[in-house]
Amino acid sequence: MLIGALEPDLVGPIVINGAPMSYWAGNDGENPMRYAGGMLGGTWPALLASDLGAGTFDGAYLVDNFESLNPANTYFDKYYNLFSKIDTEPERFLEFERWWGGFFLMGRQEIKWIVENLFVGNNLADGDAEWSEGRAFDLRAIKSPIILFASLGDNITPPQQAFNWVADLYPTTEALKANGQVIVGLMHQSVGHLGIFVSGAVAKREHTQIVDLIDYIEHLPPGLYGMQVEEQKTNGSVRYDVMLTERRVEDLQILQKYGRKDEGPFRVVENTSEALASAYETFVHPFVAPMITPAAAKAARALNPQRAQRWAVSDLNPYLWPLKGMADMVRANRAPRDNEGPMAGMEHWMAAVTSASWDLYRDLRDASVENTFFRIYGSAGIGMTTEDKEADEEQPIDVRSAPPVKEALAHIEDGDRTKGIVRAALLLMKAGTGRRRLSAMKRARDLVGKEIGLIDMPAEAARAIIREQSYIVDFEPVKALLALPKLLQTSDERRGLLDLLDRVEGRIEANDKQVALLGEIRRLLSDNGTGGNAKAETITVPLAQGQAHPGVTAKPGSHRRPRDHRRTRANP
Repeated sequence: MLIGALEPDLVGPIVINGAPMSYWAGNDGENPMRYAGGMLGGTWPALLASDLGAGTFDGAYLVDNFESLNPANTYFDKYYNLFSKIDTEPERFLEFERWWGGFFLMGRQEIKWIVENLFVGNNLADGDAEWSEGRAFDLRAIKSPIILFASLGDNITPPQQAFNWVADLYPTTEALKANGQVIVGLMHQSVGHLGIFVSGAVAKREHTQIVDLIDYIEHLPPGLYGMQVEEQKTNGSVRYDVMLTERRVEDLQILQKYGRKDEGPFRVVENTSEALASAYETFVHPFVAPMITPAAAKAARALNPQRAQRWAVSDLNPYLWPLKGMADMVRANRAPRDNEGPMAGMEHWMAAVTSASWDLYRDLRDASVENTFFRIYGSAGIGMTTEDKEADEEQPIDVRSAPPVKEALAHIEDGDRTKGIVRAALLLMKAGTGRRRLSAMKRARDLVGKEIGLIDMPAEAARAIIREQSYIVDFEPVKALLALPKLLQTSDERRGLLDLLDRVEGRIEANDKQVALLGEIRRLLSDNGTGGNAKAETITVPLAQGQAHPGVTAKPGSHRRPRDHRRTRANP
C-alpha cells in the first residue's frame, strides 16, 4: 500500500491479507491488543529494546506479545495436540515451529517509524505518515484495484482495522467512485490471524478465488464491492464461484458497536507516547546505547526465551544427547493406545478443563487491561472526540465537481466504438441488481471480450476508459444512453454492438429493467430508429434500482467534503 501510494504506476492489483491500516479501530471487549501501546506507554519500550540490541530490534518481542493473547494455546493446547496425535502430528508441528521461530530483526529507525506512525500514531489513514521531511503517504493516490481480506475470528487485525481506513479516506461512496478506486472486501467468518496466511483450507478456497479474480478486477467500474465465495457440490466434487455485490462505504458502519467513539482515548495515548519518547531520547538513550556492544546484544538475543525454549531441547544441549537413542527405542516398541477407554476420557476432560482455565485467566486479564486503559486515558479522550466531531462538520459539496468527474461529463458525446460498448455494458449493470458472478464475467469475456478491445490495451488505459464511462453512467445515465449512437457513428459499429447484445442476452440472467433497457438500446441504434435524436422524455426505462424514471434527472446530491486528516497536534 505504501509503494502504491508513493508510485501508483509501479503496482498492479493489491491484495491485503489480514493487515491493519486503521490501527485504533476495534470493538470494546473483543480486541485487547489495541490497548498495548497505551499500557506500555507508547514508543519508548521499542526504543529501549532497540538500544539493548545495539541498534537492532528483535522480532521475538512481537511474537511474545502475539502469543500472550492466547495463553491456552501457547502453554498447553498446541503441546497437548502434538502428544495426543504423536504418530501423525510431529512433522506439521516442527514445520510450523521452524517458520514461527524465524524472528525478524529490524533497525532502530525502522521500528520507531512503524510504532510512531502506525500502531500508536495511526497516521497512515490520517495522511500524516511521512516518507520524507514534509511529504506524507496519501493512500488516495493509489489507482490500482485493492482486495481486502479479513476475518471475524481475527483478534490481531480485526475487520475494523482492515476496513475502516476506507471510510476515513472516503466519507461517501460517491467520493470513492470520484477517485476512480475499486475496493473489494472479503470477510471470513471464523479463521484466526495466522489462518488467513497459512491455513490450507483458506488457501484452497479464499486465496485461489482471490487470484482468479485478479484477472478481472481491473475491468470493474469504480466502487466498493463485497466478495463472497460460494461452494457448489456436483457429483461429489466441490467447485467454488465468486459473487461480487456492490456495497456503500456507509455500510462499513455495521462493523462498529459504538460508532468509533472509543477511539478518542488513543489520541491521548499518542500525545503521551510523544512526551515519553522525547524524555527517553533526551535522558536515557545517550547513556544506554553506548553501553551495549554488538556481541552482547547477540548473546542477549540467543538467550531470549523465545529462542532458548527451542535450542534448549535440541542437539545443541549436550545433556539431551541420550534422548535420541531413547526416542528410537520408544518408536520401535510403539504400541497403539486406547482412545475410547475411561482413562482416555479422563485425559480429554482434564485437557478441556486446563484449556478453559487458561481462557478464563485470559478473559479476566483482558477485561482488567481494558478497564485500566479507559480509566487512564478515557476522560481526557472525551474532549478530543468532541473536538474532532466539530471539526468534521464541514460544508457539503457536490462530488460532481471533482476534476475527473467534470472532465468525464464534459465528454458525454465524445468517444469511439470501445467506449460505446463499455458504456452500454455499464448501463446494463446499473439497471441490474448490483451483483456480479465471476463465472458469468468469465463467460462474457470469452464470448465478446476480444471484440470490445479492452483486453489488448494496457491495463491503465483500460481502467481509464472504464472510470470515465462509469462517471458518465453514474451521474448522467439518461444523457449517457441518448448519446450512445454518437459514439457508434457507422452502421457497421451499431450493428456490431447489436450483435454483441444479442449474443450476451441469451447467456445472462437479465431482470425486467435490463430487458427493457436492451430494447431501448436496440431502438436507439437501429437503422430505423431515431439515430440519437430521441428526447429525454421518451426514455421510459429505469436505469438504476430505486429510480422511478430516468427521464427525470435528479438534482446533484450533496455530500460531505472528504476530511483533511492532517490534524493540528498539541506539540508542533
